Amino acid sequence: MHEKRLIVIGAGISGLVSAVYAQRSGFRTLILEKAANPGGVSTSWKRKGYTFEGGIHWLIGAREGLPLHDIWTETGALGPGNPVYYKDPIYTLVDAAGRVPLYRDLRRLKEVFPEDSAAIGRMCFHVACFRHFHPVVLDERGLKVRYPRPFRLWEFIKMGPAVLLAPFLLLRSAGSYIDRFHNRRLRNLLRTVVDPEINALSLIYTLSTFSAGDSGYPEGGSLRMASNMADTFTALGGEIRYRTPALEILREKGRAVAVRTEAGDIPCDAVIISADARSAIDHLFAAPLQERWARKMRKSLITSQCMFLGIGVQADLSSYPRSMVLPQAKPLHVGGLTLDLLTVNNYAREAAYAPEGCTTLTLILPGESYAFWAAARERGDYAQRKAETFEAVLQRLEKAIPEIQGKVQVWDLATPLTYQRYCDTWDGSYMTQWLPRTLTPTAPIRYAPGIYFTGQRTSLSGGLPIAGTSGRITAQAVCKDFGAEFVSR
Repeated sequence: MHEKRLIVIGAGISGLVSAVYAQRSGFRTLILEKAANPGGVSTSWKRKGYTFEGGIHWLIGAREGLPLHDIWTETGALGPGNPVYYKDPIYTLVDAAGRVPLYRDLRRLKEVFPEDSAAIGRMCFHVACFRHFHPVVLDERGLKVRYPRPFRLWEFIKMGPAVLLAPFLLLRSAGSYIDRFHNRRLRNLLRTVVDPEINALSLIYTLSTFSAGDSGYPEGGSLRMASNMADTFTALGGEIRYRTPALEILREKGRAVAVRTEAGDIPCDAVIISADARSAIDHLFAAPLQERWARKMRKSLITSQCMFLGIGVQADLSSYPRSMVLPQAKPLHVGGLTLDLLTVNNYAREAAYAPEGCTTLTLILPGESYAFWAAARERGDYAQRKAETFEAVLQRLEKAIPEIQGKVQVWDLATPLTYQRYCDTWDGSYMTQWLPRTLTPTAPIRYAPGIYFTGQRTSLSGGLPIAGTSGRITAQAVCKDFGAEFVSR
């Protein structure tokens, strides 16, 4: 064990990945977490016997043989006692004309939408180009590694078609790509996969993970996954202090020497900031950071926001699809947003998610609503607006799922202010948006002596894959800078 003391700020997925690898590599590692549970924005919670899955809807890297899968197994996120379910269809559109499934095999869409056969064929070709594309997991040059990852040239050659196609997709939004299809029902199905405003590469890559047999849902969901990682970390001798927010990183001659908490200053030799970097640059230092990258992040960061609604109903909805897309004949106006689609995740087949004979439903209502909810809090009608939002959504759901009428036992609405309160995320966002023709402003992995960043704001947006890979990269950077051997397993 080194005498080097490492503090990780935040027990989100990237922080847990960094902490597991650092602890295994010999550092005395302490995680400071503001909330009462691990996982950050990738978490779930219970209300009156119902579990609301607020994080994972599919996990890229769930399939064995992928480099990202190695990260999930090495950090304990996935294991023998944590099976993965691969849903198919991915989504099912439900409207007055019936049900239309979006299967992992996209070629099946031609049977339902013959008028879009040519466009579907092009999409299938683009997805096939990305079939072997995946996040690259390599070791940092000059780093001592106990179990080095071999460089496989063939692995990169197989990603060649995706690399050649990427510029074409990066110039277009997912929405403009989807608008090439004539049938509105097909467009609605595809719009559910990713935010239509982000680049088309994100759409094609996501579809390719499903097509290749990846992107499954681990049993127990996001909180089980995060808890597995936390257990792995503490079993290695690491320590997590929940309900302990970091207030400030203390420095001497530019180097990190301690982290200030309400309980006092905790000495350290290095700090990894796994908390939202956009919030950290303003609040975790004696004065807001003014480096060029920090100013750029303040100026041009575009965030992904949402409202998350969980509903527990006293009805067995196992006859309904797992993930339903409900087009709205009239736009739904809630929380400052205008929505023409509702996507409902149905956990009727997850026995542990609701009392017997009951069902948990969840909905993500995407869009920038932070300003709406901040104004409601300021006026004092925040709770009233939440109740109005729930009632408006429920009315629409009752039309599509009559069995839930009068059967709601519990509901819970998380707004961007909820995300901000529990996770200190900027404007209550859960991710950075990667728009067409733009470069996402990022924080550096190495910021200053003994100070590192990891997580969503250090790379292109991408959910859990970015959390996993960035956490590993940051742990390796710490090991190299302190002359430690990186031990992955």
